[in-house]
Amino acid sequence: MPAHFTRRSLIRGISAATVAASLATGLAACGGDSDAATTTSAAKTGEVVIGQVSNGAATQTTIKVSEVKSISAELPDSVRKSGKLVIGEGALPAGFPPLAFVGSDQKTLTGSEPDLGRLVAAVLGLKPEIQNATWENMFVGIDSGKVDVAFSNVTDTEERKKKYEFASYRQDNLAFTVPKKSTWNFDGNYENLAGKTVSVSAGTNQEKILLEWKKKLESEGKKLTVKYFQDSNSVYLALSSGKIDAYLGPNPGIAYHNKQTANTPNATRTAGTYSGAGASLQGLIAATAKKDSGLAKPLADAIDYLIKNGQYAEWLKAYNLSNEAVAKSEVNPPGLPLDNS
Repeated sequence: MPAHFTRRSLIRGISAATVAASLATGLAACGGDSDAATTTSAAKTGEVVIGQVSNGAATQTTIKVSEVKSISAELPDSVRKSGKLVIGEGALPAGFPPLAFVGSDQKTLTGSEPDLGRLVAAVLGLKPEIQNATWENMFVGIDSGKVDVAFSNVTDTEERKKKYEFASYRQDNLAFTVPKKSTWNFDGNYENLAGKTVSVSAGTNQEKILLEWKKKLESEGKKLTVKYFQDSNSVYLALSSGKIDAYLGPNPGIAYHNKQTANTPNATRTAGTYSGAGASLQGLIAATAKKDSGLAKPLADAIDYLIKNGQYAEWLKAYNLSNEAVAKSEVNPPGLPLDNS
């Protein structure tokens, strides 16, 4: 993520898009700063089960996927001979559903990010080993060689390219959430915010973007009211009572909240998305490996295989993240510029 969109602000933004009591048991097991490793095997050879013990964050889905030898042959010898893919997550101490968090069994690291890592490992013919750490220590793991690749909502930036190589797999988006009954849509046009009252978390990238739109509207003689709340309960109470028209936050957190409230009187829906990198660039989330490790290309080829053969779409659908799909995985695509990363 960009520097002004820190891991702390991301977690705060996603937390503001969750139901307060949900996943309390699972998240309680995620405390501490030390690494925690989990290895999840497929139900049987040629299958990967995603969304396990996710406590409603995903629809548990069994996906058929096997080694593609033409792709696994691209792996560096050291990784191929090890027989495993060590996957880094930066989800300590509290996790951030639906991306990465300790599941309802209080031990399995679940979420969209480790599950994609497991799918990629299957294509590469490797056993996935998940290493969970704090955000900072995840990068230490990559730097030291203890971790092969991070699947942990890492934004591709030009600054990070100085030390890491990337294989993109998901758009980095913000989203507006509104009551399901609302007819308002953002449609990618800030002009549609005129006359609206929108909540956002302070100190985040989405606040920066929203305040820029507010300033533009003011220059046109139009009004956008921005409101702040201390917790998710207050945000969604304001939304359901009509005190605000929409909430702007990280798309995965919005997708999670939509899924959790789908069958309740206060159901919400996504009313539009916007690149977390702003108007000039579509932000991208990418698998992250040490620079010159030789992993970016086989990782990208494995992701492309999943895209072309439908497993990627199944993965996104299970986590309600289909609106962040990419058409292909790119090796070291243009990232957030140095002056904004």
